[in-house]
Amino acid sequence: MYSIFTEIFTRPLLNLLVFFYQTLPFHDLGLSIILVTILIRLLLYPFVAKSLRAQKALSDIQPEIKALQEKYKNNKEEQAKQTMELYRTRGVNPFSGCLPVLVQLPLLIGLVSVFSAITEPGALDQLYGFVARPNTINTVAFGFLNLATPNVMLAIMAGATQFLQAYFAPQPVTAGGDSPFAKSMQTQTLYFLPIFITVIAWRFAAALPLYWVVLNIIGIFQQGGIPKDFLRRRKPH
Repeated sequence: MYSIFTEIFTRPLLNLLVFFYQTLPFHDLGLSIILVTILIRLLLYPFVAKSLRAQKALSDIQPEIKALQEKYKNNKEEQAKQTMELYRTRGVNPFSGCLPVLVQLPLLIGLVSVFSAITEPGALDQLYGFVARPNTINTVAFGFLNLATPNVMLAIMAGATQFLQAYFAPQPVTAGGDSPFAKSMQTQTLYFLPIFITVIAWRFAAALPLYWVVLNIIGIFQQGGIPKDFLRRRKPH
């Protein structure tokens, strides 16, 4: 199973990273990671766009969902049933937002493997024949940042950009959206996930949080940038 995963994800990502590294005239690993991240985001854009359209559709039917929540506030089972029926009749999939995460997960695991092993002896033996093999990989990016060792500032930036991406994301109302459980999940996504990412990024080489930072920044702009009304949208009721 591991060898299948390696051939499908890890090895292609390693070759792509080394290809960019060799193509750049100054052989900068940091810029190579940025280019790989941009390419991954572009390839995943159809999934992201589908998720954003689903979030927009959920936002469009918020008044109807709110009306159902009010009408069946004393009957949660019927509330959920009627809400799912509304989703069906309006052609809305409330779980479409999970698609980009599910698609990105194996890529993230593959990149973690690449970043962890790229400087190890034998790692470059996995290069395809058409990818030029460097004598060594210089892990110092931009002339000052060692991507082979943990970096506190990059880890914090990874968590901060994850927070911003979640903060500015559309906030559709779903079935049970006013329930303590739903609110707890929203809070965990907004606050706990960035903290978790910061801790994880702190424990790995700086190449991983650099990837996360670039990925999150691109994600913010793919969501439509920073909404002008975000203060009103996040204002406590």
